[in-house]
Amino acid sequence: MGYNRILLKLSGESLQGAQKYGLSTDVLQSYAEQIKAVAESGVQIGIVIGGGNIFRGLQGAKRGFDRVKGDQMGMLATIINSLALQSALEDNGVKAKVLTSIRMEPIGEYYSKAKAIEYLEAGYVVIIGGGTSNPYFSTDTASALRGIEIEAEVMFKGTRVDGIYTADPEKDPTAVKFDKITFDEVYNRDLKVMDMTAFTLCKENGLDIIVFDMDTAGNLQRVLDGEPIGTLVCKE
Repeated sequence: MGYNRILLKLSGESLQGAQKYGLSTDVLQSYAEQIKAVAESGVQIGIVIGGGNIFRGLQGAKRGFDRVKGDQMGMLATIINSLALQSALEDNGVKAKVLTSIRMEPIGEYYSKAKAIEYLEAGYVVIIGGGTSNPYFSTDTASALRGIEIEAEVMFKGTRVDGIYTADPEKDPTAVKFDKITFDEVYNRDLKVMDMTAFTLCKENGLDIIVFDMDTAGNLQRVLDGEPIGTLVCKE
C-alpha cells in the first residue's frame, strides 16, 4: 500500500494476553517484533495505546468513582502501557520515545505535533500516552486526533478480531466480514468500529481506518504489504 507514516492504535486489553488484568510480556514482545519489522522497512509509526487492561474511567464511574477522576486514572493507565511498550521496543533495538499529553517529565516528554513529527522523521517510534488529556474522550478519539495531527496517512486499529463484520462474529456464526466499507455505510448499519466521536473525526478529516487482528504475529507487516486481511474504512 506504500504508506510512509501511520498511526497504530493498540487496545490496552490486548496487552493483558491470556491474563485478566495487567501486562503480558509475551504480547509486548510479539507487538515489539511486529513494530520493529515495519519500522525497519522505513515506515514512520506513531502509536496510541488504550488503558483497559489497568483501568477504564467509564467502568470506574459505574462503581461510584467520580467520572473525571476515573478518566484521569485511565489516562495514567495508558502511560503505564506506553512505557511498557517503549521498554519492549528498546529491548528489541528499536528507538522509541514516549510523549505525554499531560506534563510528567521525566517519565515522558510533553506532547506537541512538532516534537512528534521531529522524532518520527529522525527514525523513532513515537508512543503518545495520556489520551487527549481531557475526560470524557476515549483513547480511540485520542488516536484519531493524534493521527490527524501528525499527518498520518491511515489509522491501523489493532484488535482481537480480523476486521469489521455484519454482526459480532463471536456471537453470530452467520456474520460476514467486509474487506472494504465506507464511513457512511458503517453509520447506516450502526456497526461498532469505534466510538462516534473518534469515527466522525476520522471521516471529517479524511483519515482512513484499517481494522485488523494484531494478535496474529506478522499481521501488521501483511496489512502494510496490501494483503487482503482486515477491513478498510474509507470515504468511498
